[in-house]
Amino acid sequence: MKRFFLINLFLCIVVLSGVAQRPWGHWDKWGEQPDGTFMNPVIPSDYSDLDCIRVGDDFYAMSSTMQYSPGMTILHSTDLVNWEIAGNAIPDITQIGPDLNWDKMNRYGTGVWAGSLRYHNGRFYVFFGTPDEGYFMTSAPKACGPWEPLTKLMGKSGWDDCTAIWDENGQGYFLGTNFGDNCKTYIFRMADDCRSIDFSSARLVNEGNHREANKLIRHGEYYYIVFSEHKSHLGRYVMAKRDKSLEGDFSEERQLLLPCRESNEPNQGGIIEGPDGKWYFFTHHGSGDWSGRIASLLPVEWTQDGWPMIGDRSKGEIGEMVWQMPMPKVEKKKLSIGRGGEFKKRTLEPWWQWNYQPREDKFSLKERKGWLRLYAFKPLKENTLLKAGNTLTQRTFRSEVNEVVVRMDIKNMTDGQRAGLAHYAYHSGAVGIVCEGNAKYVEFRENDNCQRKFKIDSRYVWFKTEWGLDGVATFAFSVDGENFIQCGRHHLSWGYYRGDRLGLYCFNDKTESGFVDVDYLRYRMEK
Repeated sequence: MKRFFLINLFLCIVVLSGVAQRPWGHWDKWGEQPDGTFMNPVIPSDYSDLDCIRVGDDFYAMSSTMQYSPGMTILHSTDLVNWEIAGNAIPDITQIGPDLNWDKMNRYGTGVWAGSLRYHNGRFYVFFGTPDEGYFMTSAPKACGPWEPLTKLMGKSGWDDCTAIWDENGQGYFLGTNFGDNCKTYIFRMADDCRSIDFSSARLVNEGNHREANKLIRHGEYYYIVFSEHKSHLGRYVMAKRDKSLEGDFSEERQLLLPCRESNEPNQGGIIEGPDGKWYFFTHHGSGDWSGRIASLLPVEWTQDGWPMIGDRSKGEIGEMVWQMPMPKVEKKKLSIGRGGEFKKRTLEPWWQWNYQPREDKFSLKERKGWLRLYAFKPLKENTLLKAGNTLTQRTFRSEVNEVVVRMDIKNMTDGQRAGLAHYAYHSGAVGIVCEGNAKYVEFRENDNCQRKFKIDSRYVWFKTEWGLDGVATFAFSVDGENFIQCGRHHLSWGYYRGDRLGLYCFNDKTESGFVDVDYLRYRMEK
């Protein structure tokens, strides 16, 4: 008993020790540690606009995806620190609107925004909004799906960050914010099947100070609206309002977390009871950089008067960022976020996402067993990566060592075709092949500026990118898979509310012809 007490005392001291001085982005350690603690971030990758729930002994979270398809990523964990991707809730984002298709591509920075993940009567529900198209709902018997076609709940622009809850009698309530009107937040009654909301029941429960990131939760005798607000001289931080009834005015209000620009403003997430009986806030850091809006897990303490205070409160009433804590639970089997891909299955792994809804007839996992075939077609704007359809992507990580190698068969490229491996957000960099007549050349791209490097005659080519905590990627290529030649450097970037992505691209500025086969994308990471 004494030994157990001393171990826990040590872990508590760790929480309150000098970890607050940890410089942003210097994450030589993150996630679960061998000493029974974990270090934030728990996911040093772009998992934004989080919500989190507990279902039995399992935890589920969802993350916004903007213009990527499939949309709205669903995560699963058993310890709140180690996560895996369970699936995506929106297989076809053109259910939202045609502008999210490959032939439009004009929803950068918008598309699938924040929402709420819920579990009710044995079913998972996802509620979310887009700033242009309105609010939507889908549901599924399992977090991995299959998810129902989207139901539109509101067809108005200018609304965001919705959430939902059911009272003790099973009556559903829906809450959303009109950011076009002083961030006025309304609560509505919802139909029993969750497929419609009663606009006549609207009640104003919040407004002002760029208030968003809504989450409705219940604890004890109170219902809470947890949200964030922003003040220009302070930054963004977490607030809450509460009432004993969902029909109340939610007049009581409390600040839960101090603004902290040094830790990029953790502010949007879900408050849940962990496997150890303690409470936690699973949140993104709302001010993004090239690594995106990464995810951390913070402690929550319920005060005697019933408020969920977030973070380290050793220096004052309102909590601050915490970088290291004891593990909520130590599992033998460690879950992890998937990355890379060998293309051995008939479907893509759930961590792959297309930039916009893809053109279905222009890619295949069946034409050549164990390979991904990408057919070339014209981009919406000549030689512009962000206007080229069927770019296949996945998130990158901010870790000490990252190495990605792609093997590509370029035999069937035709005149005008380009294909390769890219990093991109708002800005892009890439290494690839350009076909001019019957000749093929290695080229380095910085945005839409291309530098021809080497002529090659090989059928197969390997592309490589390496980066570390500094976010500077070095591109290289090889014709044998062993000897690589460097051909350019690119500073990873943030843009359109997204962190850096890897992208496999293939397009043709001249004609709808040619294709490449991708054998694999192998992603090695060390932390």
